[in-house]
Amino acid sequence: SGSAVGVFVKELEHALLHKDIDIAVHSMKDVPTKIAAGLQIVAIPEREDPRDAFVSNRAKNLSELPAGSVIGTGSVRRQAQLLALRPDLRIQDIRGNIDTRLNKLRDGVVDALVLACAGLNRLGYRDRISAAFAPEQMLPAPGQGALAVEMRADDSRSATVESALNHRPTSIAVVAERSFLQRMSGGCNVPV
Repeated sequence: SGSAVGVFVKELEHALLHKDIDIAVHSMKDVPTKIAAGLQIVAIPEREDPRDAFVSNRAKNLSELPAGSVIGTGSVRRQAQLLALRPDLRIQDIRGNIDTRLNKLRDGVVDALVLACAGLNRLGYRDRISAAFAPEQMLPAPGQGALAVEMRADDSRSATVESALNHRPTSIAVVAERSFLQRMSGGCNVPV
């Protein structure tokens, strides 16, 4: 992927392959469907909330946002779905970590944001979620809300890590979602 997130995944995979680290933990939605040679996803822990979050200081939900409002997201999937729901909105492509994005909201660069509920929850920002989108409104990305625990394929400890961390129902669902994404030749730059 050409995104900054893809760069972080590649940096961690490089560190794994060069034995600088033994385990990498990624947000599954950011992991390419093709894993680097010599590496494997050994566990997928129980999934956090997979929905997308509407975050705003001006409105309780998307329908209350005034026409012409600016909504920020770095995801083409979210952009496409937002415009299908509300073609009267203006989309601002924004990047950066959650704090950077929340600062853009605070500073008035955008009127609202769409972020992953899971990321907000994990970082202690659950109270910033104005509303969570129903999957029928905003279909989450494949693997969204799940983590991927990645190790070297030849690491003898991988079975122990899998046994301790893998959540079978989440793993089955995420593998199915990622298989669909791979079959559709999708990635983070395609609104799948």
